[in-house]
Amino acid sequence: MRKNFFKKHELRNIFIFLFSCGILFAGIMLIWVSTFQIPTLETIEARKISQSTKIYDSTDKILLFDVYQNTQRTVVPFDEISKYIKDATLSIEDKDFYTHHGIKPLSILRAIIVNTTSLSYSQGGSTITQQVVKNSILTGDKTPTRKLKELVLALKLEQMLSKDRIFDMYLNEISYGGSLYGVEEASQAFFGKKSSDVTIAEAEAAYLASLPQAPSYYSPYGTHKDKLDERKNVVLREMLRDGKISDVEYQNALTEKVNFLPKSDKGIKAPHFVMFVKDYLENKYGIDVIEQGGLKVTTTLNYDLQTKAEAIAKQYAEINEKSFNGTNDAFVAIDPKTGAILTMVGSRDYFDTKIDGNFNVTTAHRQPGSAFKPFVYAEAFIKGYTPDTVLFDLPTQFSVKCPLDNFTTTLDGVCYAPVNYDDKFRGPLTLREALAQSINVPSVKTLYLAGIKETIDLATSMGIKSLGDANIYGLTLVLGGGEVSLLDMASAYGVFATEGMETPYTSILKVEDKNGKVLEEIKPELNRVLDAEVARKISDILSDNVARTPLYGADSVIYFGDREVAVKTGTTNNYKDAWILGYTPSVVVGTWAGNNDNTPMAKKVSGLIVAPMWRVFMDEVLKTVPVETFIKPMKEDSYDLKPVLRGKWQGGISNITQNTTIDPNIPYNTLQEVLSGGVHSILYWVNKDDPRGIEPVIPYLDPQFERWEYSIRLWALSQGLQ
Repeated sequence: MRKNFFKKHELRNIFIFLFSCGILFAGIMLIWVSTFQIPTLETIEARKISQSTKIYDSTDKILLFDVYQNTQRTVVPFDEISKYIKDATLSIEDKDFYTHHGIKPLSILRAIIVNTTSLSYSQGGSTITQQVVKNSILTGDKTPTRKLKELVLALKLEQMLSKDRIFDMYLNEISYGGSLYGVEEASQAFFGKKSSDVTIAEAEAAYLASLPQAPSYYSPYGTHKDKLDERKNVVLREMLRDGKISDVEYQNALTEKVNFLPKSDKGIKAPHFVMFVKDYLENKYGIDVIEQGGLKVTTTLNYDLQTKAEAIAKQYAEINEKSFNGTNDAFVAIDPKTGAILTMVGSRDYFDTKIDGNFNVTTAHRQPGSAFKPFVYAEAFIKGYTPDTVLFDLPTQFSVKCPLDNFTTTLDGVCYAPVNYDDKFRGPLTLREALAQSINVPSVKTLYLAGIKETIDLATSMGIKSLGDANIYGLTLVLGGGEVSLLDMASAYGVFATEGMETPYTSILKVEDKNGKVLEEIKPELNRVLDAEVARKISDILSDNVARTPLYGADSVIYFGDREVAVKTGTTNNYKDAWILGYTPSVVVGTWAGNNDNTPMAKKVSGLIVAPMWRVFMDEVLKTVPVETFIKPMKEDSYDLKPVLRGKWQGGISNITQNTTIDPNIPYNTLQEVLSGGVHSILYWVNKDDPRGIEPVIPYLDPQFERWEYSIRLWALSQGLQ
């Protein structure tokens, strides 16, 4: 009994203590909460301006963009804002706005559960009232208690102001992207009309309601216009469910095309680059931090080179439009040792609506044509093939579904027999000659020898992330059958420039908060993804002016005399894209020309269309980097190599044996060597997956063997050979 009595009293004392602590804590919390003040509306504007993010070039002196400095805002009375805008906003942002008291506990709980379980933090749970508090009152407050303040102040705001007044603040204060704040300014900027005139018939209201969640990402002037269209359709669907539009209005709004007005150029330098940076910052730090956190962002941009690139892009796009039906072009320059983006010009003019100039072509996925070939040859060198390896440039039917004597390519993909840019065939060529002169047939054979999956894996490791599953590609990959971005290509070519070291591209040097604390500072991380000797072989070939002279001429636009520059061009078969990428050990410059709408240009090679503008810009870039040369690859001059791997196509059996005494004073290749065995394709002499291993016992088991042999036999007979 006594024991139970003392236990009962002990539990009661603990309960009283905990209850007292709870009351004390609640009291402290109430006192603290009572100190939360809602500032006057007049102070909100000044607070935002002083804490906007500023984006600088690499010198930290040239201001490229101030998120709030050139803010455009026109406040309009609530009753003059279109009902469609209000309905669309409520349907997507806060359906219960007019019935809740500022917060929705169940939504907050759901967001906590979803974010905790998924670790995606995709659920916000914020009401319109909370967003007004967050965006207009708690600007710059990043304390751990911010969310609690937001909830309390939302309840307070609901007591102080009417629902219409709160909604009014939201629509007149919210960001619609760039320097546009408030629905009136957005309506005027996007559609050229007052917010009172915005309708649902053309889905204008749905577009406006779509933007505040992620204004840079969903910007109609950015690279995610398709995602904006998808979100607009979601808004319309929610409006239909809420009974705010009829089914007829819904169907009309889905199909009606909305034309956005040109983007204003007010207060922005290097716009494609700035929007690229802003998109990165918003994804990492959130929109409210970018607009109100007072960040100072130092970028990698060389503004002097940027202005020159922009001028060159505009000048040559106008020339190409008249001469080649190519209305647009783009530049990107990267420091391969650090990954720093030095220039980014996404079109000839960001504000030119005739060509969708705001679209950033440097990040768009396009077919690269022959500019993809170096990755294929690099993988072949990894396997053991050499720059002197001989392949035959002859008509060849590669498709096993098509008769081997049918040298055509069909649209249905049944037959595939590619031709060269000049419709000529050259017979035996070394890999050096084939790559330097961009000859297609031996390049397709090289891809077969290297392997499609292995080539894609290599290109991916070097920085090209868009190719995906190897199973969707065939041998057309080497001629640019995949889709890649100019930015990724320039970054991947940087691996050749650095002798096999890869570092991801970056647009950021440093990000500081409003107090000067460094939030991030980019330090290059070099990773070896390619053997140095392989990279040296590619650079040696792409800078070999003698090897490329049959294609370009001895004194071509890509020849720099006393400066070593490795260069590769590319033109798609349909002439929709022209590429050129060139590099030294210190810089990579990539250039693209074409039309944003994918219409073809004139049937001219990239050397005519894109190389001249690339050369003009490259001359400017070379002034900013040291004079450097590529390290030469080791020369393989051993008779132990199979003849076909050291440039011999007349046969695969050499009279030079291990017992042959070779005078070291006699230069390699001057020794009298007799080859026998007949003229055959490389598949007769080597195992394609182990070219330096033993010869294949039954070569015709390879599915390509007879196809390659057939054209070689025809050629040999025409030459009087066996």
